Amino acid sequence: MGCMRYLSEAHLRGFERYKYSSIDTSFLSVYVMHPFWNYCVKFVPKWLAPNVLTFVGFLMTVVNFILIAYYDWGFEAANSETGNTVPAWVWTVAAINILIYYNLDGMDGKQARRTGTSGPLGELFDHGLDSYSAALIPIYLFSLFGTHDLPPIRMFFRVWNVFLNFYLTHVEKYNTGVMFLPWGYDFTMWGVSGMLFVATVFGPEMYRFSIYGFTVANMFEFVLIGSGMVSSHPIIARNIYLSYKNKTGKMRPMWEMLRPFFAFVWLFVITVVWSFFSRNDVINKEPRILWILYGTIFSNIACRLIVAQMSDTRCDAFNVLMWPLAATVGVCCFPYYQQVFDTDLTSDTERWILYGLTIFSTLAHWHYGYGVVSEMCDHFHIRCFKITKQTVAAEEELQDVVEDAKPTENVEEV
Repeated sequence: MGCMRYLSEAHLRGFERYKYSSIDTSFLSVYVMHPFWNYCVKFVPKWLAPNVLTFVGFLMTVVNFILIAYYDWGFEAANSETGNTVPAWVWTVAAINILIYYNLDGMDGKQARRTGTSGPLGELFDHGLDSYSAALIPIYLFSLFGTHDLPPIRMFFRVWNVFLNFYLTHVEKYNTGVMFLPWGYDFTMWGVSGMLFVATVFGPEMYRFSIYGFTVANMFEFVLIGSGMVSSHPIIARNIYLSYKNKTGKMRPMWEMLRPFFAFVWLFVITVVWSFFSRNDVINKEPRILWILYGTIFSNIACRLIVAQMSDTRCDAFNVLMWPLAATVGVCCFPYYQQVFDTDLTSDTERWILYGLTIFSTLAHWHYGYGVVSEMCDHFHIRCFKITKQTVAAEEELQDVVEDAKPTENVEEV
C-alpha cells in the first residue's frame, strides 16, 4: 500500500487481543438455520478459505444490483400501465442470489472453525462487506413499487432506515463488547427473497394494488420501520444500559459512548440537505447513483467503526470522505449561485459532479478495504483467500477455537 497505512500499532495490538463474542436468541437462526448450515458446510472442501465464501456471497448482491439496474435504472419500470417491464426471470435470479448470500454468510464462520482459521480478519471482512450489502439490498425492492408508489424522497429515508438498523448493532458492540445478533436479520433475508420470488410467480403488479389509499409500498415502509423499533432499537438500548449497570461493557464515558453517532449523524444531515435542496432536484433525476454514493460513504464509516470496536480503540467522529461530499453539497445547494457566479448550475453539471464524486468515493473506499485487509494479512502472516499451514498456525496462536453455539448463547469466531 506504499506510504499510506490505515491501521496503527494500537489497532494491530488490539486485533491480537481480540476474541469474537456473540449472542443469538433468534429461534429461526438457532433451531433452523444453524443446524442447516452445520450440515451444508460439511460439503465444502477444507482447502477453501472461509473468506472466499464471504466474498462470493457479497458478489451475489452486486450481481443483483447490476442486473436490476440494467432493466430499471430510474425505478420507473413499475410505473408502466401495462405492468412492470423488468423480465420475470430477473426476480427469480435476484431471489436465488439473496439466498446464496444469506447462507454463505452463515456458513463462512463455520468453515473457519472447521479449518482452524478463525480470527479477526474473517469477522472484519464479513461485516465490512455486509455494510456494503446493507446499501444494495433494499434498492432491489424499490423496483417492485416504482416512483409512483414510493417516491425517491421516501426511498431515501428507507435506505437510511436500513443503515440505522445495521449501524446500531455495531454501536452496541462498540460499547458492550458483545455482538447481540438481531432477530430481524434472518427474517429480513427470507422476506426479501420471498418478495422477489412472489414477483416471479404472480407478477410484480401485485405490489401496486392499494386498499383505501394504503398501498403495498406503505406496508413495506411500515414493516421496515416497525421491525427496527420493536425487535432491535429498544433491545440495543437495554443491552448497552445493562452493560454499564453491571459493569460488563467497555465502560466508556458518556461522550465516548456516543462518539460512533457523530459521523453517522453528520452524514445524515449532509445527505438530507442535498436531497431536499438540490438546485436541480437531483434526487428525482439520479436516485440510484445517490443511494450508491450514500451507501459507499456509510459503508466506510461502518467499517472504521468495526475496526475500532474490534481493536478496542477510539472510533472516528468524522469521516474523511464527507469533506468532498460536504463541499459538493455546498456547491449544488448554494442559494445565491446565479447571483454570485452570473450563471446557474445546470442539471447536467450537477449530474456529472454526482457521478464523479461517486466514482471517487467508491475507489477511496475500495482502497481503504484493500489496505486494511493487506495490513492485517501482513501482520498476522496469513492470506485472505488461501489457507496455508502458516495461516492455521498464526490463527491458532491468536485465538482459541470456540465450540458451536448453545441455543441461548451463540458464541462463534468468524
